[in-house]
Amino acid sequence: MMGFLIIDDHPLFGEALGNAIRISHPDARIYEATSIKGALGILANEPNIDLALLDLLLPDVVGFSGFQKLRDRYPRLPIAIVSSEEDKHTIREALEMGAVGYLPKSTSLGELSQAIARVLSGSVSAPRDFVAVGALDQSETARTLRERIQKLTPQQIRVLHLIIRGLQNREIATELKLAESTVKAHVTEILRKLKLFSRNKAIIELGKIPLPVLETSSGTKAEKAP
Repeated sequence: MMGFLIIDDHPLFGEALGNAIRISHPDARIYEATSIKGALGILANEPNIDLALLDLLLPDVVGFSGFQKLRDRYPRLPIAIVSSEEDKHTIREALEMGAVGYLPKSTSLGELSQAIARVLSGSVSAPRDFVAVGALDQSETARTLRERIQKLTPQQIRVLHLIIRGLQNREIATELKLAESTVKAHVTEILRKLKLFSRNKAIIELGKIPLPVLETSSGTKAEKAP
């Protein structure tokens, strides 16, 4: 009897995933968690999980941090990402980080079941048009990021400059004289607006383009990204 762990805080979609699993595995053991903390608790007590299905947008993580926590603790656990985000860069990054599949939430129940079956057979499952369409070229990527940066507030741009410099949340809080919880909220919103689902990805991609220059809270100019 195979074991599955669904990690999603949307009850209706969690139910849909359960139904997709039961199409081909009617006797499956299915466990559900609504956070990474809850998932780690289940895995500690139920080690025989054959596949974890992970939503990227959970209340206690940012971007791929939840995926990385699971990989660090359970490196042999196969993890498939299930997300409403269908950006090609996000899909590529998930697969490069070691996800065994990327299943868009727009996928039909039958297609979800087939994708899960492919993953369990040892194949990597990606959206149908992922390989054919490929990633955006560098010039288009830069243009898209510049457009998204325009949606950031001045304070978020200040935080972004410090992220690019490699500062962690506590250091950013000290630099800008903010509460660490406020910085964490800014970082979450920045990644959401830019559609970059990891801090490292933001550093890599935004290091290639100039950022707007703003005055910091101390009155000095924020540094320009190289």
